[in-house]
Amino acid sequence: MGDLNVTQIKTKKDQSNYIHHLLNDIKALDIMIEEGMIEAQPQRIGAEQEVFLVNDQFLPENKSLEFLKKINHKNFTTEISTYTFEINLDVFELKDSCFSALHKQLDHLLEQAKKVAATQHIKLVLTGILPSLSINNVGDKSMTDTKRYSVLNEIVKKTRKRGFNVHIKGVDELNLLHNSAMLEGCNNSFQSHLQIKPKTFVDDYNWAQAIAGPILSICTNSPLLFGKELWSETRIALFTQSFDMRVNSYLLNEKQSRVSFGNQWQTGSITDIYKDNISRFRGFLTTNFTKTSVELLKEDKIPRLRALHLHNGTVYPWNRVCYGITNGKPNLRIENRYIPSGPTTTDEIANMVFWVGVMLGKPEKYSNIHEKWDFKDVKTNFFNAARYGMATQFYWDGKYVSSFDLILNELLPMAYKGLQNAGISADDSEYYLRIIKSRVHSRNASEWLVRNYRHLLKSHKRFEAMQILTAKMYEKQEEGIPVHHWEMLTPSYDTTYKHHWIVKHVMSSDIFSVNKNDTIELVIQVMTWKNIHHMPVIDTNEELIGLVSWKDLECYLNDVEKQKNSISDIMKTDIKTIEEYASVSEAKNIMKEYNISCLPVVKYKKLVGLLTLKDF
Repeated sequence: MGDLNVTQIKTKKDQSNYIHHLLNDIKALDIMIEEGMIEAQPQRIGAEQEVFLVNDQFLPENKSLEFLKKINHKNFTTEISTYTFEINLDVFELKDSCFSALHKQLDHLLEQAKKVAATQHIKLVLTGILPSLSINNVGDKSMTDTKRYSVLNEIVKKTRKRGFNVHIKGVDELNLLHNSAMLEGCNNSFQSHLQIKPKTFVDDYNWAQAIAGPILSICTNSPLLFGKELWSETRIALFTQSFDMRVNSYLLNEKQSRVSFGNQWQTGSITDIYKDNISRFRGFLTTNFTKTSVELLKEDKIPRLRALHLHNGTVYPWNRVCYGITNGKPNLRIENRYIPSGPTTTDEIANMVFWVGVMLGKPEKYSNIHEKWDFKDVKTNFFNAARYGMATQFYWDGKYVSSFDLILNELLPMAYKGLQNAGISADDSEYYLRIIKSRVHSRNASEWLVRNYRHLLKSHKRFEAMQILTAKMYEKQEEGIPVHHWEMLTPSYDTTYKHHWIVKHVMSSDIFSVNKNDTIELVIQVMTWKNIHHMPVIDTNEELIGLVSWKDLECYLNDVEKQKNSISDIMKTDIKTIEEYASVSEAKNIMKEYNISCLPVVKYKKLVGLLTLKDF
């Protein structure tokens, strides 16, 4: 819907007019399908590349509007956050060396982008979730200032009536209450499009659902969010929760999220897929309409189905049905939305080739798969792949099989056959599918990121480790070598970040605190057990209200009776604090001026870290 001048539906007249055109779009699509107007041949491919902008410190840089204005190119457009943008690639006919041609265009456009970015002292990073992102980057101030995004954000907030409670469990756990749809801006993907023949569309769509889990498992690239190690492809969980307009209640909520894998196989006609979405999700955006799509068909004009296009842009299945017009002829395609951006363009095109090959190479035994497989097995496969990546065990064709065996023994041969039947050059097929095969035998991007992040945490605080990881990923990306060739990082780094250090770089975030009603005896024991010299005190709202040092407790060590008193009786309440994005020099000056050895770090009065002389 990026090419539409959208406004929010506010009146009954707006609603009625929008629904009228939406239902006419469905009628028009049915007419075009029945009369054979939807193009079946030639098949085509296309893609959308989402890109992160970072500064010299490899932190997100909010300059997308300035960058896009300067590059001034029809293939470039905005995304929801001001530290991302999107490249829309051209449509290529599915034949010969179309994938290497698409790859060449992508590299060419990125090179143009890099030159413009360099003039603004910014770099481009391809990845699903930027490792150096922090919660400070996902507020409304980082939202792109266009009506499309502000309206979406306003409606999501109004519909939910409360913040987003994002809860993702992996090796670590993220439990976050957020008040903006900007969490969506953490996710970058490489969206692949494949035009599908109308006669086989529904069966092909079900096949796309069936293979989504195995395809995703080898492509994962987003294991980290805000320094937490979560799912192999954390985007799947994050996007689902960051744009969930359902309101939590004590009643069982049976509604489906707008970001969804779906709950059942598709049956019936192509328009039934659209009808299901329209039935489940109400539209909240509209635009200027003139004639209905049915009226345009009567005038021998091909309609754009603007209302349907608008509705489709607010519903986000991981495999999405899309209608478009190419060379004046209408067509239908499947948009693959679950594959992440990066880590190199070569890896991205290999992912796309693998997906398209498996789509085209479907054996006859998997036709009408909705009659043979349980949809819940397919859905389970998808979410297991998002969680575990290449370590996934899939329930496939009635038995459990590893990602390793399924890809090597069945899906890769299937992809080779599908591409060969479509007339794809042997050079393209062999080059890109060999990358997938090598990745199976080695590692994908999630595995590389996780192993190196754990390694970096042994010698660096979390925030700096996130920067280093982003920097090293950028270096590898610039070399253009596929991720399965990437070497593991060496033990330590003398970074340049120290010249720009903020409190977040050096503070301790894994901290212990006590409640104001805890006894002095308990506090003494905790500080002894954990060998710590300062203990923050919080109230029932988890707000920082005091601080106790070991010196404050020394006089109570042999007084059993006084140890039964509450820590609130002896804590210091006149305490100096600092926020996490303040400079380290500011923190040092405060500690020196007030002759203190401990400085609590707070955000909205909540304790988020602790800074001591030892940390320096």
